[in-house]
Amino acid sequence: MAFGDICLLTILMEDNIVISILQVLAGMALFMYGIGMLSGGMEKLAGSRIQEWLDKMTSRPLRGATLGAVATALIQSSGLLMVTMIGLINANLMTLNQAIGVMMGQEIGTTITAQLVAFKIGNFNTLFIIFGVVLVEFFAYRNSRTYGEVILGAGIIFLGMEMMAGALKVLATIPLVATWLAMLGQVPVTGVLAGTIVTAIVQSSSAVTSLLVAMGISGSIELRGAVALLLGANIGSCVMGLIASLRLSRSARRASIAQILINVAGVLLFLPFITPYTHLISHTSTLLPRQIANAHTIFNIVVSAALFPFIKQIGWLAERLVPEGKVHGQPKLTAYIDERQFRIPQVALQEAFRELHRLGEVTAQMLECSRRAMLDQDVQAIQWVLDHEDGFVDPVCKALDSFLNGLLQTNLSLKQQRRCFQIKNLITDIERVGDLTEDLAEAAQKRIEHQVVFSPRALADIDRLCKHAHTTYMCALDALRDRDRDMAHHACDLEEEFDHLYLEARQGHIQRLEEGVCTPEADVLFVEWLRNPERISDHADNLGVSVSRN
Repeated sequence: MAFGDICLLTILMEDNIVISILQVLAGMALFMYGIGMLSGGMEKLAGSRIQEWLDKMTSRPLRGATLGAVATALIQSSGLLMVTMIGLINANLMTLNQAIGVMMGQEIGTTITAQLVAFKIGNFNTLFIIFGVVLVEFFAYRNSRTYGEVILGAGIIFLGMEMMAGALKVLATIPLVATWLAMLGQVPVTGVLAGTIVTAIVQSSSAVTSLLVAMGISGSIELRGAVALLLGANIGSCVMGLIASLRLSRSARRASIAQILINVAGVLLFLPFITPYTHLISHTSTLLPRQIANAHTIFNIVVSAALFPFIKQIGWLAERLVPEGKVHGQPKLTAYIDERQFRIPQVALQEAFRELHRLGEVTAQMLECSRRAMLDQDVQAIQWVLDHEDGFVDPVCKALDSFLNGLLQTNLSLKQQRRCFQIKNLITDIERVGDLTEDLAEAAQKRIEHQVVFSPRALADIDRLCKHAHTTYMCALDALRDRDRDMAHHACDLEEEFDHLYLEARQGHIQRLEEGVCTPEADVLFVEWLRNPERISDHADNLGVSVSRN
């Protein structure tokens, strides 16, 4: 062969290699885009239900693990579960041990992706894409478009797999690549490290696992090397989560540490037995892609089952590795809302409602403390109210309002937009109640400082009005929490009753003035105090009306 022919052949081979690499990258990009679309569609369909399940089904570890597996398999998003769990841990509605149980199930649920892409569907992916586009573009119903996203995402996933498999056949013929792939089978530790690094860079264990299945389809990798890379991918999937959690709450860091402990322990458990494990997996199917998918699934099932009895110990170790310590900077005052919830508006709105109700409960406690402060001249109660108004109510209202403003910038339905504006209006009412309880506490402070003496009848009026305003407000908050219209109507009825009590108190005060029982100082302070519970009752009525109308 002439020198010119050799040069031409070399150039063509180099061009072919570059094109193949680009095709692999393009196939992976399509795959990840498809996963995102499929996951987004499933989150819209099941996101809010998953949160309800987390609230109800995590009391026992086995139920939590089952939920984790089913939920992750359905929505193809372990991130949604982690975000929701961290929020529940912060709010003391879920313990770290309960979250670890869900994580173990979550590890099993993530393996469904590899099992799906191991199927050979031929040209059916084209039908998926066409049908998905038709539903997304030509159907007005929101649910139809969501189902279209799921179907279109599945079609794009298989298209990406087909592209990667075709390109990998070419790359596997390159001597350097062939040698490296053979080394992975001979030196498993190298495969584990490579899998860890690649997954940490790509930030998706599903993408790396599916790439390995594509390599199996193309015949460019041996099962032993694929198993080593799979083990590494399980560790690599935790790296970015740990880095991201460093700027989050202590609960988030502990959850990330627990996930790393689970995956590292699993890899250490399997690594010495990688040869017999590979031999065992080779008997589960005659097809290499399916063997790789089975290796991934069986690994996660065995690890979860083996570590399941040690949930308490894993939780204990995670707490020791992330101790309480001092809180640096401003502590996080909100318990439920998190900007990562924006991608699932149903969940974000539910969490915003929870945060709003939590805020309402604190202001209700402030009202009760203000009553005690006035009647018992309780200095500590006064200070508690003032501290919570400045240190909790105002900043949480601001954070919640900012959260809703950010949520409104996302793709919300008309109903979700209305819900957002409803919560924003309710924030104003609840913040105003906080301001009014502060006024009540300051009135109690004036009574102590100026040694104002109230008559027994005046104190009885103060006690009765404050208790009635508190009952009305709590009834409205309960209606808001349960979205109970009957209870909301009852709150509005209680507000009307309060108006009658208010008029009676004013008449009684005038009578005491005429009798000379009330001193000038008590007169001014009583009239100033009297307006505040009346306004609180009005804001409770606003809450009840909002629930009744929405």
